[in-house]
Amino acid sequence: MKLTKFTFLIVFVTLLISSCVDKKADCIKQFQVELDKEVNENNPGILVNVNSVDKDIVWSGASGVSDKEDKTVLKSDQTFRIASVTKTFVAATVLRLWEDEKLSLDDPIAKYVSEEHIDILKGGGYKVDQILIRHLLTHSSGLAEHTQSHKFSIEFMNTRHVWTRTETITDLITYATPVGEVGKQFSYSDTGYILLGEIIERITGKSMGDAIMEQLNLKALGLNDTYMEDFEGDFSGRRVHQYHENADTYNFHPSLDYYGGGGLLSTTADLSIFYQKLFAHEVFHNKSTLNKMLEPVVYNTEQSLDYRMGIWKMDIDGKEAYSHSGFWGTQVVYFPEIKTAIAVNYSQHWPQRGVAPIIPAILKVITENN
Repeated sequence: MKLTKFTFLIVFVTLLISSCVDKKADCIKQFQVELDKEVNENNPGILVNVNSVDKDIVWSGASGVSDKEDKTVLKSDQTFRIASVTKTFVAATVLRLWEDEKLSLDDPIAKYVSEEHIDILKGGGYKVDQILIRHLLTHSSGLAEHTQSHKFSIEFMNTRHVWTRTETITDLITYATPVGEVGKQFSYSDTGYILLGEIIERITGKSMGDAIMEQLNLKALGLNDTYMEDFEGDFSGRRVHQYHENADTYNFHPSLDYYGGGGLLSTTADLSIFYQKLFAHEVFHNKSTLNKMLEPVVYNTEQSLDYRMGIWKMDIDGKEAYSHSGFWGTQVVYFPEIKTAIAVNYSQHWPQRGVAPIIPAILKVITENN
């Protein structure tokens, strides 16, 4: 009798494992189907990584080509400019410095930002004594957006124009006045994160890229392909060609999107790992620091967008999600309920604002394969 029960148990466990393996294989097969659907004459390539604790799936996929001109097949481990997804790393680095009491989130930025840059901001009508570090982190500083300036729109297509941090700040005050009172409303500003990049460098005495690597201990977290692009540009061939409308931006100077608003290169696998580690409390020393990062910002008037410290809070098909996207076609999303991170990079930025089209499709595959 005991033998019969034992045999039954073995058979049951074997069938259960086989069923789980089959479901995982079905998921992965469907992931690739969804990727292939996204490739067309307007979008030459797409990269996706799915890192799901709940489903025990870690998968990287690719479809299409890396370069429209020479038709090089896109590989799942290729790097790309993550643009504003860099902001999550910058915010996390600032919070690590806060943990180590190297700064206070309520410090005025004038305590750290160079006198030259403070004077430029004052000349533009900004009340720098009222702008705190937390305001930069949450885009509530009242800073305008230098990328909307007339000069930026002209120089954008000048592929080898070398931008400096000072130039971007000067552009800001030349282009526009403050968008509102400090702390009173959300207004997205790359310039604010460029100032955070300066603050990081002045506190650590290191370049922003090195400071991010060291403060977040990226190598120990398993991020082996995430780093600040060399200022002269990474043209090793591993980096994906990323397109804006009809232009191949591969040869655009990296300073176009650098200094903290952007600047990092990464892979979809690394981005998923980082978001998994972040929400597993492995990035910060204290669990409460993640809570601080995700604190909602309270305004006197209702805001249509919900931005925390370096990360968006949103709802995707009824599921709570935390995310950041980048201008060149990158997005990473974490779903706490199912402990799943999805990172994507479109070679051609998807046309509509919000969520990359592939993400709801991938989410549906995961949730329907229970």
